[in-house]
Amino acid sequence: MIDVLLGLQWGDEGKGKIVDFLAGGYSVIARFQGGPNAGHTLYVNDKKVVLHTIPSGVFQKHCLNLIGNGVVIDPAIFKKEVETILPLCPDLLDRLYISQKAHLIIPTHRALDAASEMSKGAEKIGSTLKGIGPAYMDKTGRNGLRVGDILSPSFEEKYQKLKNKHLQLLGQFEQVADWQQWEAPFLEACAFIRSLKVINAEYWLDDLLKKGTRILAEGAQGSMLDVDFGTYPFVTSSNTIAAGVCTGLGVAPSRIGDVIGITKAYCTRVGGGPFPTELEDSTGEALRAAGAEFGATTGRPRRCGWIDLVALKYVIMLSGVNKLIITKADVLDGFNPIRAAVAYSIQGKETSELPYDLCVAEIEPVYKDYQGWSKPISTCTDYTDLPVEFKEYCDFLETYLGTKITHVSNGTGRDQILKKP
Repeated sequence: MIDVLLGLQWGDEGKGKIVDFLAGGYSVIARFQGGPNAGHTLYVNDKKVVLHTIPSGVFQKHCLNLIGNGVVIDPAIFKKEVETILPLCPDLLDRLYISQKAHLIIPTHRALDAASEMSKGAEKIGSTLKGIGPAYMDKTGRNGLRVGDILSPSFEEKYQKLKNKHLQLLGQFEQVADWQQWEAPFLEACAFIRSLKVINAEYWLDDLLKKGTRILAEGAQGSMLDVDFGTYPFVTSSNTIAAGVCTGLGVAPSRIGDVIGITKAYCTRVGGGPFPTELEDSTGEALRAAGAEFGATTGRPRRCGWIDLVALKYVIMLSGVNKLIITKADVLDGFNPIRAAVAYSIQGKETSELPYDLCVAEIEPVYKDYQGWSKPISTCTDYTDLPVEFKEYCDFLETYLGTKITHVSNGTGRDQILKKP
């Protein structure tokens, strides 16, 4: 079976640390969607490492790591990431595999992304400007380049054809980025990829699954950014829920085992889009400061608010989450009361369901308050040591969400994860 790990909010839930923690029980970690907009943060020997394309199991010496076909890869960013990690993980390339069907982000994808976002003015989506959206558009438009094309003698011809198509589109915009500066590093990185383990990944995974190998599928971004079920159009360009594993790795639904969901003890969001529980006040600023809420990929300050249980229950339903992990619980130290949105009030009517369009619905969160705690959670080394108020809060979350909490992360350290009995 292949287990799945997902972020359940708008990304930035702490997936990298959790994958690194869980990886000890798996032989393969496989990224199944997204691109270099991911920023999975780990601390290795007290050194902060941010992974953008490479799966988060690379620092577990026994783990093989796969970049699946559902991922879009910027070869230049990928090559730079490899060069950053190699000093910390010398055997990285021996344990790293890439699906030949993963799509490529080329320099003009990045230029199209920037030009399109700039043209939107006040209606900007909040793109990371890495060309991910345009790359997925070419994938569904059947124009894209794939990793396997790099191995083809006609790669240069295919690249020029796609680039010329993009240049025609760029002619519609007044301001266009200097994409030529990215072309030489891109082509150099493509040559580098030719030397790596580029494989027919769906057959590779099938063979491992038949042997009983334990595999963990690693998601990027968050479930509320899913292109179908998220806060459209303020979403990413891929399916971030459990269904994306099947198409992003080439595995059958019957092979999905546990679905592990990660949520912060509060909520954050980067960029534009609706955020019903956002706190645009001193409490929101205090959450941002306590949680060091700045994007690992973009550096942008994250919008902060209380946990949204309406949205959380929705994505748990969509993906069949049966194990829940709470991260950044220690950030709530010192806050009193602790609030959780248990319903929405829309035009005077209370509901526990997400409306069709969060962007236009006038939502007033309905909160339930919980008593804060005085004992610092980060000092606890066992779940039983946690403040009684926090444990009561976790019991409430389990009841409301109908899902078992298995672990609580209470700090940035790799060992600061407490198992809930």
